[in-house]
Amino acid sequence: MTNQHLRERLGRVESPGITTVSDGWPIFWSHAHGSLVFDVEGREFIDLTAAFGVAALGHADAGIADAVDRQARRLLHGMGDVHPPALKVDLMERLTRFLGHGLTRVAFGLNGADAVETALKCAQLVTGKPGVIAFEGSYHGLYGAALEVTSRRDFRDPVAGRLSGRTAFAPYPVTPAEGVAVLAELRRRLGGRASGLLPTGAVIIEPIQARGGARTPPPGFLGALGALCAEYGVMLLVDEIFTGFGRTGHRLAIDHPDHAVTPDLLCVGKALGGGMPLSAVVGHESSLGAWPKARGEALHTATFLGHPGACAAALAFLDAFERQALDQLALARGHEAREQLEGLGHTVLGRGLMLGIALGAPGHGVRAMERCLELGVLTLVEGPEAEVLAVTPPLTIPPELLRLALSRVDRAVRETAP
Repeated sequence: MTNQHLRERLGRVESPGITTVSDGWPIFWSHAHGSLVFDVEGREFIDLTAAFGVAALGHADAGIADAVDRQARRLLHGMGDVHPPALKVDLMERLTRFLGHGLTRVAFGLNGADAVETALKCAQLVTGKPGVIAFEGSYHGLYGAALEVTSRRDFRDPVAGRLSGRTAFAPYPVTPAEGVAVLAELRRRLGGRASGLLPTGAVIIEPIQARGGARTPPPGFLGALGALCAEYGVMLLVDEIFTGFGRTGHRLAIDHPDHAVTPDLLCVGKALGGGMPLSAVVGHESSLGAWPKARGEALHTATFLGHPGACAAALAFLDAFERQALDQLALARGHEAREQLEGLGHTVLGRGLMLGIALGAPGHGVRAMERCLELGVLTLVEGPEAEVLAVTPPLTIPPELLRLALSRVDRAVRETAP
């Protein structure tokens, strides 16, 4: 079986708006382990994507695979909001202890958009205010309320008629001066001095924008934003679906001293499930704990809520995180990656192992990504004009493999420069 044969088959059966299919793109994965992926033709690729950040421990981690296998033979599905699997309670308790910040209540989902949707629903329920402020360059998911707070027009415009118009977008600051200006504008909006806005119940932000181009706000901005939200009775929702669980060199990106803040609601996912579909919103008694009590019908649920296999995988992942100190591993590997790339003359954005190579020219990232694939490295592009090449490998990637991959990335960037 060849990649080209599978491209032709996929093109006949999948909705054309989902997978980009062209000459040489995509490859079809056959199997993977650690930081290596193999396609159906037997070719090997070094993974600098961690499969959208999911494979933080690497692919096919034995501990997670064993945990899922044991659980599948015991109980593969439960009734998450009626007669839940016991494992659901174990994971909720473990997760609140792991994350800290006084977060004591949990609601599970299957993916990041689920978590964002639940958080926005919570803000509406508790504050009674339908308006939301999000940030330019944001990516929170592509359906329902998550799409409402995702800023990119290429995702929004085709379905604009379905969007409610309840979200206003503010600039995402990256310099101290921009931070001051954005906070002043937000104060004006939250204080009711901006016309045409619905009463605001929530502000949602990524502590580092991934799809936005590995952009990081200036020191102190997130803390000041949290204080501003508290002053006006607005819930602060922090989306750590990508940045959480060690990716940036801390358990959470908001644990970094520059960005210290305690959100009202925290969205996590991706790495949490260890490869199984799982996300969560974690909140305080005053936010997620303030929902009306379920009496016969759940206020919010789904068929696969608290899936036993996903819960088992997540518990195994948290065990491995603490045993291997994944946050410290990401910090060390990220420092090595930054040092190598900057030594080669590249401008590096981001933090930990959530890095981006700033390419400058619009579209350069696409050409570089395609050349990386030819050189045996999996990468993704970021930024509104595909001007950033992402470096987000498994946190467990061996140093020598990371160096090899980045040397190939450097070659690809130089060979595709305009």
